[in-house]
Amino acid sequence: MSQQQQWTAMDRYFTDLLGTDDKVLEAARRDSDASGLPPIAVAPNQGRLLQLLAQVRGARRILEIGTLGGYSTIHLARALPADGRLVTLEYAPRHAEVARANIARAGFADRVEVRVGAALDTLPVLAAEGGDPYDMIFVDADKDNYPHYLEWSLRLARIGTLIILDNVVLGGEVLDPAAGPRAQGIRSTMEMLAREPRVSATALQTVGDKGWDGFALALVIG
Repeated sequence: MSQQQQWTAMDRYFTDLLGTDDKVLEAARRDSDASGLPPIAVAPNQGRLLQLLAQVRGARRILEIGTLGGYSTIHLARALPADGRLVTLEYAPRHAEVARANIARAGFADRVEVRVGAALDTLPVLAAEGGDPYDMIFVDADKDNYPHYLEWSLRLARIGTLIILDNVVLGGEVLDPAAGPRAQGIRSTMEMLAREPRVSATALQTVGDKGWDGFALALVIG
């Protein structure tokens, strides 16, 4: 058994034992695949981790940058109270269409809003609307723009907001200073976190069904 096969088997063991997947989530993943969306959503156990972090945070308002088929969105929405609100930003209209159907089937159409368009166009609109700051922000979109997404996340946050950035390892690419724009975007973002006095941050490597990758977590403290 290869190392990747071992990682995948371990993830499946946790998922089966702890029930981190179910028929609603399976349907969301299946319909995303059938619609030709790239298979890059978080793994079931990672989705449950996002849900638990939102619940621990007591999040009532969540922002997600990068919707894809709505798989992670459903996990996050499950953490919201009945009057909670989640805004998720998706660049591709086709992805947003699939996500809306998945979110509606999961029962969260009333508390999840999918906004379509480039996130760097939509984020200023959110700021201009002047709503309450977000309690939790999950970033899982184009990596070369992560520095800009972090800047906007901080603008839309408050003390106590938890910011989570996915894919901060990229199979080790981030260690290579000569790597492409995706890895350079992550490196720049991590350097921003290192010098940002308003956050307390860390990063964790992960292995599993999604390969070798990781999350960065930043708590806004000032």
